[in-house]
Amino acid sequence: MKRGKLIVFAAPSGAGKTTIVHHLLGIPELNLEFSISAASREKRGNEIDGKDYYFLSPTDFRQKIKNNEFLEWEEVYPENYYGTLQTEVDRICDAGKNVIFDIDVVGALRIKRKFPDETLTVFVEPPSINELIKRLKARNTEDDEKIDMRVAKAAVEMATAPQFDIRIMNDDLTKAKAEAEGIVGYFIKNDND
Repeated sequence: MKRGKLIVFAAPSGAGKTTIVHHLLGIPELNLEFSISAASREKRGNEIDGKDYYFLSPTDFRQKIKNNEFLEWEEVYPENYYGTLQTEVDRICDAGKNVIFDIDVVGALRIKRKFPDETLTVFVEPPSINELIKRLKARNTEDDEKIDMRVAKAAVEMATAPQFDIRIMNDDLTKAKAEAEGIVGYFIKNDND
């Protein structure tokens, strides 16, 4: 059986990558399955363990790092880890599906370095930092201090955009979804030999 391809979406918080990834997951022809990341942060709102994230304590997360159980991981904020478990990717690929990720820019670039031929990296850009702030505030999930941290991090993340295979500007969500659909469909259908 042909092993699946890896499609990695990354962006600053609030750029719209999760919305685009959920759109792509609804297209059966793409044969995608979402790679559920592990996180050491608290659940937000209606998030479900094992569906939105594998929620781990910081201690459990560090133990899995020590055991080399992650394909990639990052301490995004102090004591706030995110990562991709190797078992999650193997499970999806072994089922003959393509893996789609919604992760941090550092993790995205690490996966690309490990699997350069099987991986497509897509960076979703917000139209502006002001629009990003507006979107983060509209979520109503975090206080101003957390939003300020995310905005500060966004400038660093935006600087990595040229290292990605593809960049999609999300100033019009319908257009961004269609662009992502075309890019991912092309990548899946064509071998990168």
